[in-house]
Amino acid sequence: MLKKGIVIIFLSLTTVFNLSAQTSFRQQSPFIVKGFHIDLRIQVMTMDALKAFALKLSKEGINTLIMEWEGTYPFVKHPLIANRYAYTKEEIAGFINYCNFLGIDVIPLQQSFGHVEYILRNERYKDLREDQKDFSQVCPLQTEQDKALFTDLYTELAATHTSKYIHIGGDETYLLGHDERCRLKAAKEGKSKLYIDYIKMLCDIVIKLGKTPVLWADIALKYPEAIKLLPKSTVFIDWNYGWDMNNFGDHQKLVQSGYEIWGAPAIRSNPDNYFLTQWEKHFKNIRDFVPAAAALGYKGIVMTSWSTSGQYSPVFESENEMAEEYAIRHVYPLSGFNMLVEAYTQSISSTRPLNIDAFITKYCADHYGFNAEESGKFWHALKITPYEIRNGKVESVMQFSISQVSDSTKQALETLYQLKPARNKEEFEHYRLMMGIRLNYLQFEGIVQKVNSPSFTVTMVPGVLQELKNLMANGEIIDLHFTELNKKFLNPSEINTENDVRNLRVKLLYDRLSRNK
Repeated sequence: MLKKGIVIIFLSLTTVFNLSAQTSFRQQSPFIVKGFHIDLRIQVMTMDALKAFALKLSKEGINTLIMEWEGTYPFVKHPLIANRYAYTKEEIAGFINYCNFLGIDVIPLQQSFGHVEYILRNERYKDLREDQKDFSQVCPLQTEQDKALFTDLYTELAATHTSKYIHIGGDETYLLGHDERCRLKAAKEGKSKLYIDYIKMLCDIVIKLGKTPVLWADIALKYPEAIKLLPKSTVFIDWNYGWDMNNFGDHQKLVQSGYEIWGAPAIRSNPDNYFLTQWEKHFKNIRDFVPAAAALGYKGIVMTSWSTSGQYSPVFESENEMAEEYAIRHVYPLSGFNMLVEAYTQSISSTRPLNIDAFITKYCADHYGFNAEESGKFWHALKITPYEIRNGKVESVMQFSISQVSDSTKQALETLYQLKPARNKEEFEHYRLMMGIRLNYLQFEGIVQKVNSPSFTVTMVPGVLQELKNLMANGEIIDLHFTELNKKFLNPSEINTENDVRNLRVKLLYDRLSRNK
């Protein structure tokens, strides 16, 4: 009994301490909602990893999670929607209760217009498609069927989640008007009416369930004249990943609309993939957009973190039957981005812009025991040559060759191995692994450039095959490194999938050139 009493007292003191820390943070922060978005479309985190991440965020002042469950939510009325990595209802309820204990509100994000490939791929929902060749978007004129489906989904989510909000998605509806009836309505009344009428229907469902609708603001910015048709309780999330404030449309019309607005920067977004992380871009996004959102009077801020672009490559068995769909872009798992997460949580505690260099120096000192010189070397290595390769060319205003970018990346990797962190060594390994993955990719791109040259002849094949063998051997080492670092973070089968995706092009080219049967 004595031990139990001690535990209860300890937990009570811990709770009081956490609440006190959060109260202090809330007094300093310009935002009421201090959120983080977790994307589970691919790279599904284990439940233990989710809880550990929620605990980390709560200690840093985060009070809201937007959970893009997608196929990981086990809908009872619609069992085809869940994928192989779906959690149980008990796991999700346990996670929400755990977050509530931490003082974190868990908002479900249920895409209900675009980005619904995972639903519409099933024959049961084929009549809801805007386009029978692109399953990403529902037809907004199939009102009764759409209403029935999303009423079911929102009702289940509302029963599980204690939050007063439901996020309905609504972004990137690029197929508006593809269906013949939609095209005719858009020609007569405009695409804005096509969009807003459907979004209003979704908002009304949410409101009838006693919840507040939240949606991404990009399409609303495109059609600002129609915003006023939505319920006044609607919350817009203005996502900006480093571009002009008027990128999607006249920003002031949204600000002046009278609706509550939250902002959203990103720590993983296009063009990030396994072979490129634009660290400096994301730091600048935090530095610039967070204080801009505060100055505009946004009530909330939500850090987005995309595991994929949301675009998929379908594989068809025939003209009318899709066998599978694959996410086009994979990025490094969220496990490797603690530094950016902390930069974000620090930035939202103040209206002052993040001082990037000062933050890097302090983070490296606190977490790795680095002095200022070592911190500078680390930061230089991370942000060096952050360029995409497209069609065999380096995407840069300066003239760089693939070989030059590869050499710079090799030097950066050597720097990361020369640095010896005194603490958090496993966290530091993620940087080394990311850079190693990038180097392997760049060396492969150099080979691709070579074999596509008009001067490439059959006599050069043996040499290229040896280079590819070397890359595959290094790829196997990288796979082991990736598996070890993420074995508690991702499901084992998903780790295998991620390793296969990274190595696919190398193996395919080797098989082609070696005539491997």
